[in-house]
Amino acid sequence: MHDDSTADREAPGRLIVVATPIGNLDDLSPRAREALAGADLVACEDTRHTGLLLSRLGIKRPLVSLHEHNERQRVPELLERLAAGETIALASDAGTPLVADPGFVLVREAARRGHAVEPVPGPSALLAALVASGLPPLPFTFAGFPPAKGGKRRTFYQRWSAFDHTVIFYESPHRIVKSLADLGAVAGIGRPCAVGRELTKRHEEILRGTVGSVHDVLATRGAVKGELVVVLGTGEPAAR
Repeated sequence: MHDDSTADREAPGRLIVVATPIGNLDDLSPRAREALAGADLVACEDTRHTGLLLSRLGIKRPLVSLHEHNERQRVPELLERLAAGETIALASDAGTPLVADPGFVLVREAARRGHAVEPVPGPSALLAALVASGLPPLPFTFAGFPPAKGGKRRTFYQRWSAFDHTVIFYESPHRIVKSLADLGAVAGIGRPCAVGRELTKRHEEILRGTVGSVHDVLATRGAVKGELVVVLGTGEPAAR
């Protein structure tokens, strides 16, 4: 039987998926540094951000942007470079690429064409928040970012909060208070909850309690700053 699959064929070019620090530069592994320094090209979410990282590391490599608005248009060009035998390092602004960040289309198409896709694991905000949350780590589900609009966001939370295990979300600082209010309205203000803010950075903070209590703490602060990870536990709603 003839098989057109490229799974067992070798193809030139390598795509290296490189996890980069979410805040603390010391979290970059020697292997990640080597991958970035040895790549023919670094495809990254924001060339200014990754350019600054490489500059701090003393690395000079060509950069090309790969983000949610141009990924499908950019991928054919990158596949051509892989086919020519080049090594491309894929990085996001922070953490592990593809996890609520661009890169999936490139990885999928590179793998389909038989190119080596090599992960260089490292920092991940969702895992950092999970292990420090004090909530059960297994099983867990990562649901990414909730929608920006209130109605769709509540529908999103209604779906994911029905799970009987820990669920993790990302949220932006300017939406976190309204987002937690929506989560409380759907899941109950007494649900166990933790929010990680500025993880691995100087002002790292982990707020633990219930959806309602964490909401109230953040609501008193005015403008909330920093990257945020919401970890939602299970349990019966309870009064604040």
